[in-house]
Formats: sequence, C-alpha cells, structure tokens
Amino acid sequence: MKNCLEELRKRRGIKQEELAEALEVSRQTIGSLENGRYNPSIILAFKLARYFETNIEDIFIYEEEEK
Repeated sequence: MKNCLEELRKRRGIKQEELAEALEVSRQTIGSLENGRYNPSIILAFKLARYFETNIEDIFIYEEEEK
C-alpha cells in the first residue's frame, strides 16, 4: 500500500515528532508509515484522516497485487 503521508505532513510544516505526539504514537511509527514499512491499523488510519481533514483514501492508496 502506498501513501502520501510524508507529503501531507511536510506541506503543513509538521515534524514527525509533532504528528506522532498528536496521534499518540511513536515517531518511529510515523517514519515506518511514510516509508511503507508499516500499514496502519484502521483506527490509526482514521486518526490520520481526521488530523489532515481528508479521507483515508486520499492518504493511503491500495494497489492489488497482480496474479
């Protein structure tokens, strides 16, 4: 799954630490999300969408694997 979390965060001038604190997660979690090493829980995805005042689908892009 791809995402544009880093782009959204940087557009607002927010550091990873600030976003992590606002969402009550670690900075490492934010870094892992931005680098695609971690997919969020549905609760964290909703928190991110609310924080950025957008839809989950506008942050996270699901791409099905080719068979």
